[in-house]
Amino acid sequence: MTPLLFLDVDGPISPYRSTQRRSGYRAWTLNGSHVLLNPAHGPALLDLPFELVWGTTWEHDTNTHIAPRLGLPCLPVCEFSDEVDAPHTVGFKTPDIIAYAAGRPFAWIDDEITDADRAWVATRHDGPALLHWVNPAVGLVESDFEALAAWARTLVHHLN
Repeated sequence: MTPLLFLDVDGPISPYRSTQRRSGYRAWTLNGSHVLLNPAHGPALLDLPFELVWGTTWEHDTNTHIAPRLGLPCLPVCEFSDEVDAPHTVGFKTPDIIAYAAGRPFAWIDDEITDADRAWVATRHDGPALLHWVNPAVGLVESDFEALAAWARTLVHHLN
């Protein structure tokens, strides 16, 4: 079973807190938002041993506005409900990410992941999970891709 990788846009893919020109990035105004996108991230994400899923408040708009600029196909979308059944210290996305994963191993890249999210997932998700924080001033870097690939390799024994 291939693990899932939930992708947040604002922060990891579009480093919205960046204060300097970022090599490889191109600025866009999409859906009324200013975004910075690095087209090299699409192929790098596709090379990872995951099933990619959008885990962003852009939801279905991501396939229209972001995916084509990264060279990504139309991806499944984790939708977020307005009803959050979690303590206020847990991010609003966390319950829906867990529900979508439905016990499957998953990794999640986001700039709003906290220790409270990690603890909540650890007690409510029946499979392996990696909640990987990405600096919203920097976005995805090589070490993030390496960490995701390394974690996926650890699943070989779990999935067999």
